[in-house]
Amino acid sequence: QVQLVESGGGLVQAGGSLRLSCAASGRTFRSYTMGWFRQAPGKEREFVTYINWSDGRTVYADSVKGRFTISRDNAKNTVYLHMNSLKPEDTASYYCAATDRLYTSRAFEYNYWGQGTQVTVSS
Repeated sequence: QVQLVESGGGLVQAGGSLRLSCAASGRTFRSYTMGWFRQAPGKEREFVTYINWSDGRTVYADSVKGRFTISRDNAKNTVYLHMNSLKPEDTASYYCAATDRLYTSRAFEYNYWGQGTQVTVSS
């Protein structure tokens, strides 16, 4: 089992920044891919970004490219989502997830999920 705990959400004005954290624990996951997804009220969960823990490969959704950055800290077993130039449309619950598949952006292929953290961007 892999346990994921997100933190760092909150309320921010448009144009501001937030950093989300995802602390991972449990079984060995160093070959896993770690993803961030988000879900706004009344909408489907959507892919934001992922990073492969072992080789650091990253992919971003077009909607966040150039504004969001995913990174990892091996010593802390933590993945971060740095969010800059936030827009009201970024408002959602953000979820950290882990998969033993390589390089996937499909939510159904992620085996483990955190509880989510709310990000609200005011205009």
